[in-house]
Order: sequence, then structure tokens, then C-alpha cells
Amino acid sequence: MPAYVVAIRDKTKDPAELKAYSATAGKARAEGMKLLAAYGANEALEGPPTEGVVLIEFPDMASAKAWYDSPAYTEARKHRFLGADYRFILFEGLKSA
Repeated sequence: MPAYVVAIRDKTKDPAELKAYSATAGKARAEGMKLLAAYGANEALEGPPTEGVVLIEFPDMASAKAWYDSPAYTEARKHRFLGADYRFILFEGLKSA
């Protein structure tokens, strides 16, 4: 069953760290990982506004967790933690008919 990661950037703290995150996160790829949307125009219909949203698809929950905990992404997210406040949400999709 496919799984998705939604990354929501709430507030930038250090633009230089976000730039470093961008440079390193792009190298943290996983097999079957698909970037579906990133930082396009967004409108909060409910809840607080966001600075940006990213949607990534994975083959399953285990693949998404393996990517998140991989050495390459672990290194990248150090910069994300310093650069901005984010919310990361992992959820399962629907089974294909």
C-alpha cells in the first residue's frame, strides 16, 4: 500500500541552514520515492498558514521510514532542524483497486 510524507514548513529560522538542507536532502533519494509536489502556492483552508508544503510518495510505510532514518537524510535533517520549524506526517494511502 503506498505511503506519503507531508512536510509542512511553519516558520523559517535560518535561511542559510535551509539552503544547506536543500543541497543535502536532494541527495537522500530512495528507490520508489516520488516527489509529487513541493513549495507551490498554498492556502490554509483551516488552521494556521504555512510557508510551504512538500508531498512525497513511497511504495509503503517501511520504505518511507527507511528513507527518513537513512544516513543521508539523517545528515540533511540536521540542517532542517536548525533552519525552520516543520511538521512531518507519514500516512498510508489507499489500496489500488
